[in-house]
Amino acid sequence: VQLQASGGGLVQPGGSLRLSCDASGVTLDYNAIAWFRQAPGKDRERISCISRYDDKTIYADSMKGRFTISRDNAKNTLYLQMNSLKPEDTAVYYCARIKLGGWPEPYDYWGQETQVTVSS
Repeated sequence: VQLQASGGGLVQPGGSLRLSCDASGVTLDYNAIAWFRQAPGKDRERISCISRYDDKTIYADSMKGRFTISRDNAKNTLYLQMNSLKPEDTAVYYCARIKLGGWPEPYDYWGQETQVTVSS
């Protein structure tokens, strides 16, 4: 199983980005996946997760209404749409698979990260 996040970059405050989590060795529709982020000097933070099959979602309170998790099964890709970005959203972002049978944790596979920087 390999997960690779992409789509990060530099964006101004108030802007938007869409991150992708591309998967290989696993069919995302059959798996629950979570997005995480970690800012320098801070603990890892779970942003959101989406369940197997029925697409049930959970969001961290601080990101409700601004971030949206979704999945394109045909592309075997998970997305994180991020709107109204703030400087405090600056972090590395990555996805992780939730271990089969678990919800919304534990996690057994962690993906490569992508950097998001929100700055004017």
